[in-house]
Amino acid sequence: MQRNQRGQALVEYVLIIALVSVIIIGIVNVLGGYLKDAITKTSCSVVDEIYQKGKNPGEGKCVEKIED
Repeated sequence: MQRNQRGQALVEYVLIIALVSVIIIGIVNVLGGYLKDAITKTSCSVVDEIYQKGKNPGEGKCVEKIED
């Protein structure tokens, strides 16, 4: 009997991991553009450029600084 309980516990853990994975993938799909913009802003500051916001989330880019 103990062998069946181990298998049941393993299946429950796999189902929980699958559910959490689906939730995380959904969140990344919804917020993906905003996450991409956050990463782009950080990389712009690292390479000493200016972040230029795009029309939609995820379309921002780095542009060179114009010095007078």
